[in-house]
Amino acid sequence: MNQAASQTPNKTAFTFVDFSTDRDGTTYELTWEQLEAKVWATAKGLRHAGAAGERVAIVAPQGLDYIVSFLGIACAGAIAVPLFPPSLPGHGEKLASSLDDAAPMLAICTEKQRASVKAFCVERNVVPGMRVTTLEDIQGYVDDEEQESHWLVQPEDCAYLQYTSGSTRSPSGVEITHANVCSNAHQALEAYDIRRDRNCTVGWLPLYHDMGLVLMIVLPVIGGISSVLMDPLAFVQQPARWLRLLTRHSGALTAAPNFAYDYCVQRVRDGERAGLSLGSVTAMVNGSEPIRGQTLTRFQAAFGPYGMRTATMRPSYGLAEATVFVATSPQEEEPTVTVFDRDMLAQGTARVVEASEGQPISELVACGRPVSQEIAIVDTLTYRRQDEDTVGEIWIKGPNVGRGYWGRPQESREIFHAVLDGDDPADPAQHWLRTGDLGLWHDKQLYVTGRTKDLVIVDGTNHYPHDIEETVQNAHSAIRRHHCAAFAVSTEEAERLVIVAEYIRDLTDPESLREEVTRAVRAAVASSHAIAIHDFVFAAPNTVPHTTSGKVARPACRERYLAGEWRTEHTTRKGTDGA
Repeated sequence: MNQAASQTPNKTAFTFVDFSTDRDGTTYELTWEQLEAKVWATAKGLRHAGAAGERVAIVAPQGLDYIVSFLGIACAGAIAVPLFPPSLPGHGEKLASSLDDAAPMLAICTEKQRASVKAFCVERNVVPGMRVTTLEDIQGYVDDEEQESHWLVQPEDCAYLQYTSGSTRSPSGVEITHANVCSNAHQALEAYDIRRDRNCTVGWLPLYHDMGLVLMIVLPVIGGISSVLMDPLAFVQQPARWLRLLTRHSGALTAAPNFAYDYCVQRVRDGERAGLSLGSVTAMVNGSEPIRGQTLTRFQAAFGPYGMRTATMRPSYGLAEATVFVATSPQEEEPTVTVFDRDMLAQGTARVVEASEGQPISELVACGRPVSQEIAIVDTLTYRRQDEDTVGEIWIKGPNVGRGYWGRPQESREIFHAVLDGDDPADPAQHWLRTGDLGLWHDKQLYVTGRTKDLVIVDGTNHYPHDIEETVQNAHSAIRRHHCAAFAVSTEEAERLVIVAEYIRDLTDPESLREEVTRAVRAAVASSHAIAIHDFVFAAPNTVPHTTSGKVARPACRERYLAGEWRTEHTTRKGTDGA
């Protein structure tokens, strides 16, 4: 930041396009010189308030103030806790639990939301001693005579707590050091071949999410490139806005979960596509959830006529515990989609097959190779490396791996300090991060097959829930895509499969289609996976829980099901619906 401010002070560093009051977007910008001044004013104010070494939460909406707050906290030697305002629908519980866990001394919001943040904290009894403040208040504390040159922020100091999305458990704050995040930014810059004066970042991912934070704030500062962002809601309302920004800003690096690319195919109309030109996009990262080969095909078919190159799509793998980025497909190579025998894959062995009608298959997209870090596929019983084409847990080692979970020493030792069979537990250089993800090496590329905690095990057979969910959402047009959860529940006899699937928003009479949809889903799952559905819930829109990063929260869905929250919905247990 200092280098960019001195060399190119008047060049735009960050641009926020606000669609909340103007459908065409109002642009707000900060030059590198303006950014540096605001960041250091914030840092000085925080140090004056005694925040050095303390946690400072950000509960502000997407925008330039969020960026200044995060960088100011880092420069002050405080620990940032990037979160979101209470106004984000459906995520009050995560906000409350994250604040309680981090126990910050300050929470930064906007003046407009100060009252609602205070009310939220009082209603939820969240961190009673926490002071709610604004960026303007903090910058008002500045002592012009105080010099920042003597502030020493060490590489091993914690820069921020990245709260996980909670797709498989309650939120935990990953301690990311300054060294971790700088290393990961350099790894990503190398992997996606991003260069100053040639590239920029463009995106809508939330800044409290690991991928949004690194892509839209950290990577631009470390790489000295400009960043253009908008609010996630602006994307949801009109996904064409994202593609227009990519058209407008050449050399863009962008990223989104798999569902976003399907969403563009479905929602960007022909008239909106007419002015698009995607040929200058450097990379479109697809990550954060299972990547579908069909999604890549659909997106390329829809936007290939507008300059989209197949090799621009970069399937990638990462997680918050490793800051964010771990592996990606090779530069200038088209994504690799491989068809495996589904039954053998469930048993732990990858065998490539030709796709044929009636044969159970799993189509997986390769996530390439890591950059400046190491991946091992490990047997969770023996802690030994697996051979190629053998499924195991993905373990990671590198300078980007966080140092543990905030306030959870036992869990941190288990997850962040795993040791392979025969290695020395006392040697930190031999410690690995256990990701909880299952994967395999095939033809020198990483394939992610699922999560250990999400596996559906029925009658002794492993089933990957995302495979079942894909079958379900393709079984009938009344089922809403990306709003379906498959999970197992215990019955008196054994573990059984439950499916909760939302119906599409414009379905006015779901009861009229209930039996038809139920039969279609049962038949499709039985045919493709050889498993019977114990209970099928045809749920109302927006009732299947999602994480703040947009992934289906299967454990939360299972909890809601067991708590009886869908008893008033259309449930059809096996043997009671005539199917």
